[in-house]
Amino acid sequence: MAAALQATPLKTLAFSRRRAGGAALRPRQMAALRCSASARSYNITLLPGDGIGPEVVAVAKDVLSLAGALEGVELRFQEKLMGGSALDATGVPLPDETLAAARDSDAVLLGAIGGYKWDNNEKHLKPETGLLHLRAGLRVFANLRPAAVLPQLVDASTLKKEVAEGVDIMVVRELTGGIYFGKPRGFGTNGNGEETGFNTEVYAASEIDRIARVAFEVARKRRGKLCSVDKANVLEASMLWRRRVTALASEFPGIELSHMYVDNAAMQLVRNPKQFDTIVTNNIFGDILSDEASMITGSIGMLPSASVGESGPGLFEPIHGSAPDIAGQDKANPLATILSAAMLLRYGLGEENAAKRIEAAVTETLNQGFRTGDIYSPGTTLVGCKRMGEEVLKTVESQKAVAAIN
Repeated sequence: MAAALQATPLKTLAFSRRRAGGAALRPRQMAALRCSASARSYNITLLPGDGIGPEVVAVAKDVLSLAGALEGVELRFQEKLMGGSALDATGVPLPDETLAAARDSDAVLLGAIGGYKWDNNEKHLKPETGLLHLRAGLRVFANLRPAAVLPQLVDASTLKKEVAEGVDIMVVRELTGGIYFGKPRGFGTNGNGEETGFNTEVYAASEIDRIARVAFEVARKRRGKLCSVDKANVLEASMLWRRRVTALASEFPGIELSHMYVDNAAMQLVRNPKQFDTIVTNNIFGDILSDEASMITGSIGMLPSASVGESGPGLFEPIHGSAPDIAGQDKANPLATILSAAMLLRYGLGEENAAKRIEAAVTETLNQGFRTGDIYSPGTTLVGCKRMGEEVLKTVESQKAVAAIN
């Protein structure tokens, strides 16, 4: 797990950091400040959300605190309402207070949002609308979703072992454009008097260029292969997407660029997933393909994600949903949220050693045979959410100091 997640540091992107209540810092200022232990303190906004969200965030918070403390990093946490819990308490899925706190923090850790209770709400009162507004409010446009099959869990994959073994994919999804945000959108009536619903898939060249550059940089830190996924044989937005990505390839001569239609990509992910290294695609295709890739690994409960922008705090969250059917029963798998915390340390705060501690602890906990129900197999030890967190904490605490990065 550690090797798979460490393969893609976005060192080429200039994400600004903030002092509490202060202005954004330039990279050189950040480096100078981090030479002083007293400067290595950060404000983290926690958004537990709904369903199993509060359970997995509570576990991840403890792991974050311990890993940070062992590396001389002080993390200050504040919790805010988000999603259905915010709807019940305030009448809106993303209160102004929550967005303001998230913007003023150094990083944001989200649990999960949504549930059956709010499924029939009007669109502007759905928990998912709050998540879209949070992403837009933080100006995070690049979503990084790793999908690596761990040796300990290869038998949990629904694919044959020889197909799943060794899979290590990073999906780079454009997050704030496309059909989820495009206008016009809404409901209407056609010439026959029938009710219609419509959405708009639209991308500007600058939106495509910036996500493509992120993807090329990610591919350069991995195995040097980038597959751009579109539907350029049908959609004009995809035709533009393909032209822009192709044009940018000349800036990255060491990267092997290929293109694939989304329907073929969905098939190839199941047929031969090892052919992929880094995938870049638009918002809706990335939403679907990253979930498909996650199941190759054996459980959606294992996979973290990072959403980052050109400046300001990043948003880090597991890719699983709120799982209301098991909420409050201590059955949730907290490892995706714990690994999202590791991505927060690496991509959000630049604290590589603390991130390594967490990733190594997750790997060792799995090596010891501990499993939640979603990844359980005969011969392993079935544990709940809290116990899994405790085992990860024990492993973090027992680790020797991680060597400093040169």
